[in-house]
Amino acid sequence: MIDVILPVLNERDALPWVLGRMPEGYAPLVVDNGSSDGSGELAASLGARVVREPTPGFGAACYAGLTAATSEVVCFMDCDASFDPRELPRVADPVRDGSADLMLGARAPTAKGAWPAHARAANALLAFELRRRTKIPLKDLGPMRAARREGLLALGIADRRFGWPLEMVLRAADAGWTIRETTVSYHPREGRSKVTGTLKGTARAVRDMTGVLR
Repeated sequence: MIDVILPVLNERDALPWVLGRMPEGYAPLVVDNGSSDGSGELAASLGARVVREPTPGFGAACYAGLTAATSEVVCFMDCDASFDPRELPRVADPVRDGSADLMLGARAPTAKGAWPAHARAANALLAFELRRRTKIPLKDLGPMRAARREGLLALGIADRRFGWPLEMVLRAADAGWTIRETTVSYHPREGRSKVTGTLKGTARAVRDMTGVLR
């Protein structure tokens, strides 16, 4: 089994779709990061393992899931129905077979508005800076990804907010990991995004990632 770490903050409407499409051999590990809509209780009733992380922050939720996971390979994925869990093998299989140490899902929007222009522009700038620093030809810093659990813990990722995904890649590159990406579908999310859905959310994510770059 592969643990799939799903940071959740008020994702009740998306949970049935996401958990219902989890592939065989993949176990959902929902990290409830302070939901007020009963997301954690619903996830548990749908058969997911649920852990609570009261400290707010995307990175805090991801780290809580990583420390709670037990599988050799772990996946991360947003739980807002923007990613289809059936595509998880695209990022997990190269890690399992040893052809990649860290595998990222490069987002390909499936509909207009799935990836707002302001968020796509911010991502492009960060990806450019990442390519410049690491010489790794990555196009996206997408949150669907896979790696070996013990290796991730050993990286010592310190950010507990939106800088977590970028710091993971930077530390992995510094450690000499083989980092690759593959295309995954990116759908319009269920509900409003805390990051890409608003200019304020995107600015907050860029601020955190810029801090990591510094």
